[in-house]
Amino acid sequence: MRVAFVSMETTHHDERPGTRRFERLARLLAERGHDVTVFCARTWDGERETATDAGVIYRGVTDAPAPTSFALRLPWALARFDPDVIHALPTPASQVVAANVGGTLSRAPLVVEFFGDTDPSESRWAGRALSVPDRIVTPSEMVRTELREHGVADDRLLTLPESIDMELVRSVEPTNDVDVAFAHPLDETANVKSLLLGLAELRDRDWSATIIGDGPAREEYEQEVEDLRIGDRVEFVGECSREERLSIYRGAHAFVQTAYREQFATELLWALAAGCVGIVEYQAESSAHELIENYDRGYRVTTPQQLADAIVDAGEFEHLTVDDSWAEYDHGTVLESYLQLYRDLQDEYGVL
Repeated sequence: MRVAFVSMETTHHDERPGTRRFERLARLLAERGHDVTVFCARTWDGERETATDAGVIYRGVTDAPAPTSFALRLPWALARFDPDVIHALPTPASQVVAANVGGTLSRAPLVVEFFGDTDPSESRWAGRALSVPDRIVTPSEMVRTELREHGVADDRLLTLPESIDMELVRSVEPTNDVDVAFAHPLDETANVKSLLLGLAELRDRDWSATIIGDGPAREEYEQEVEDLRIGDRVEFVGECSREERLSIYRGAHAFVQTAYREQFATELLWALAAGCVGIVEYQAESSAHELIENYDRGYRVTTPQQLADAIVDAGEFEHLTVDDSWAEYDHGTVLESYLQLYRDLQDEYGVL
């Protein structure tokens, strides 16, 4: 299958989670043997029109991010590629409108990947960018609801979750046991204070906690730990690789999620697959609770005291280092859902 990915800015320009998810999907498709080209602003040196990375071809439509020029050139570049499917990011909104023109020229359906970490409504093209795609994919029901509130018909929306590598989960050796793990960039959205207040309620018990991540609020949180007199049992380990995180998760008993804003709680998913009991503090702008709504080894809480109680109750569960019930979120399984979406749209277009 020939798939055209449209993203004026790639991860070389923009490290948002939605952009990383988009390019990961492109790589997974290429690994499966599909012909994948990302139409983008050029980031490589020299005069070459294309560059290749992990089997994915990156085609420079413009020399630098320039929404107007990119939108003007994109339809003809897509028509020359003659894709079976066009898959685009939602911003800038003008690239979605231009991708739709390219889809008309090449008789290819248009899918938009809407992670929820950008705001296309800031553009004068916003209305058309949400109305022209054949399908819009969201990572969670929370993001899907946001789009419905913007007037997108529910039958044009499809929720496909983030994916993980279950083989990698099984292959990493656990570290020494820890009672509680937490992972999030340590910024104003992390809400680590809720976790720390919950842990402070358990001063008279024996426990240990590991906090993964770095950011501008790290010193504030470290001082909070000292003020609460739990500094001897809370370890800040900074940024960690995926393998290092999985090693901690496989050794931990529970993972606590408190962040204010999560389009999809990816670290929680990795931790659940690595056997952690999930403890989620409900937040109005977080989808984390969706992962554990029907999961026996999970707790939803609303206060630090409830969080503390959940940590204690989690001790009743068997310690696991992998939970195969999360295999439905494996890269291969989620990728197949995308491929089925592409096939369904091709059927609608009468391509097959």
